[in-house]
Amino acid sequence: MPTPDKYGQDIGLWQMTDAPDIPAAIKAIADGIIPRSVLRFASSSARGATLVGDQAPVDGMLTWLADVDRLEVRVDGTWVVVSVGNRAWTTIGLASGWTHNGNSQGTFQYRIVNFAGEDTIMFRGGIGRSSYPGTIPSNFTINNTALPAAARPATLRTIVVPCSDVSSDRITLKLDVTTGGQLTLYGISPTAKPPWVGFNGCFASL
Repeated sequence: MPTPDKYGQDIGLWQMTDAPDIPAAIKAIADGIIPRSVLRFASSSARGATLVGDQAPVDGMLTWLADVDRLEVRVDGTWVVVSVGNRAWTTIGLASGWTHNGNSQGTFQYRIVNFAGEDTIMFRGGIGRSSYPGTIPSNFTINNTALPAAARPATLRTIVVPCSDVSSDRITLKLDVTTGGQLTLYGISPTAKPPWVGFNGCFASL
């Protein structure tokens, strides 16, 4: 009769006293190890179709979903996203009048990460502006091309971003991340014409 492993993982180890049965011995090890490894599936639907019956998921199981590049763990009978990954940064094209590296904070970029179980858009860098129009509009859309569909929130997201106090009577502005992929700044006025706006540490839920 197979003996449990010494690590308490309930992996059956065939013993010399057991009747010879190579397929059964291999199955005992596979049945113990595979559910404790990272299982790879094409999608959540493929996972759901596979992990049924005797192979039904149990708490602590880890899976990788290839279609969304996501690691998930089973907790309390539910698949929960594990916040890992190293997704590349994408530079944001700027509307006329704005430049990258405002206040030497780096190029204005974004990336999509999973934060605490939900997809999130994260920003970094800064933008600058040497002059403003004589008549200040109610808002400035700062990207010249809409963010791709994967980077657009399900509903409007409004966050606070820092700005220079030079030539400005305020040190923060409002940034709207719209469902259409526009990044729109509010708060610039005749008395608030900051030469730079920063985005390091700013993020919004998608």
